[in-house]
Amino acid sequence: MSQVLEIADHFDLNGKAVSAESYGGGHINDTFLLKTDAGENYILQSINTSVFKDAEALMNNIMKVTDFIKGKIAAEGGDPQRGTLSVVLNKDGGTLYREGAACWRVYTFIPKTVTLQTCENEDQFYASACAFGHFQKLLADFPADTLFESIPNFHNTKSRYLDFEAAVSEDVCGRAALVAQEIAFVRDRKEFAATLVDMQERGELPLRVTHNDTKLNNVLFDEESGLPLAVVDLDTVMPGLSINDFGDSIRFGATYAAEDETDLGKVHFEIELFECYTKGFLGECGSLMTENEKKMLPVGAMMMTFECGMRFLTDYLKGDTYFKIHREGHNLDRCRTQFKLVSEMEQALEAMDEIVKKYS
Repeated sequence: MSQVLEIADHFDLNGKAVSAESYGGGHINDTFLLKTDAGENYILQSINTSVFKDAEALMNNIMKVTDFIKGKIAAEGGDPQRGTLSVVLNKDGGTLYREGAACWRVYTFIPKTVTLQTCENEDQFYASACAFGHFQKLLADFPADTLFESIPNFHNTKSRYLDFEAAVSEDVCGRAALVAQEIAFVRDRKEFAATLVDMQERGELPLRVTHNDTKLNNVLFDEESGLPLAVVDLDTVMPGLSINDFGDSIRFGATYAAEDETDLGKVHFEIELFECYTKGFLGECGSLMTENEKKMLPVGAMMMTFECGMRFLTDYLKGDTYFKIHREGHNLDRCRTQFKLVSEMEQALEAMDEIVKKYS
C-alpha cells in the first residue's frame, strides 16, 4: 500500500496518511480507507477512466450537487457534513490527482455509519426508499440540464439493446452458443426495451437530476439509530428519469437473494418489499412527480432489472471487460438472477400497479 500512501500525500488531508486498506465492494472503482496520524479517516478512490471518460466533468457534477444538497440540508436544520459526500481537494486546489493513466480523488469519511449489501428486513428497505426519495426531493429544483452526462446513454435501454446485439453478433469469446436461452430472453423483450426511452423522447416523462445507481449499498445508515444519513456513490448523478432511480432500487432490493446468487431457487421478487419501498419513496417525493411518472413506476422496476441483466449478459459475451468478476461465469450468474426477477415481476405487474395507486 506504499504507492497508495504516496498518492494520498498529494491531497489536503488533516495529517499524514499512515495506513490504507481496501474498502467496500464496488464493481467499477478501487477504493481505500485512509487513516492519518492526526486520527482522521478518508476515502481514497481510483476512478476507472475507461468507464468515466471525463473525470474532471464528473467531479464538477459531484461538487455542484453536493454543494446544493448541503445548502438544502442546512436549511432543514440537518448536518451537511453527514448528509452528503464532501470532496477533499488536492494541494493545488483541484478535485483530482493524476499519475500516468490513473486518476484519484478523496472524500472525507463519514464516521459511525454502516452500509448494507442485501436487505435484511422491510424496515431497512423502507429507510433506503426514504433516502432516495428525499434525494429526489432535495434536487427537485436543481437545473438538471447543467449536469454533464458522465456515461452517455447510461439508462438508454434502446441503446443497451443494440450493444447486446452487437456483442452476440461479434461473439468474441465464443460464448453465445452457451447462453442461447438468455439471448432469447432478451430478444423476446426488444419492444419492451424502448418503452421509457420513447416516452421521454415524446415529452411524456420529465428529465430530472437522478442518481442512476440506487442500490441499497449506496445509502449510508447511522450506526446507532439505523436511520439513513446520506446517499453516496455519485459518479452517475446526471439528467435522467426518476422512474429509473426507483426501478434500480427495486431490482436490487426487492429480493432477499444476492445479486450473484447461483441458486435461482432462492431468487424471488418479494412484493412486500416492493410495497414498503413504494410507500417510502412516494412518501418523500410523490407530490413532485407527474401522473405518468407514478403510473410507470412498476415498468421502471422491470426495465432496470431487465437492462441490468442484459448488461451483465453483454459483458459476459464481450469477455467480462466492464464489471469486476471474482469467478468464472460471474457475470452470467448475475444476469440469470436479474432475468429470474424480471419473469416474476411480469407475473406480479397488476399487483404492483395497485400498490402504486394505493400510495399515490
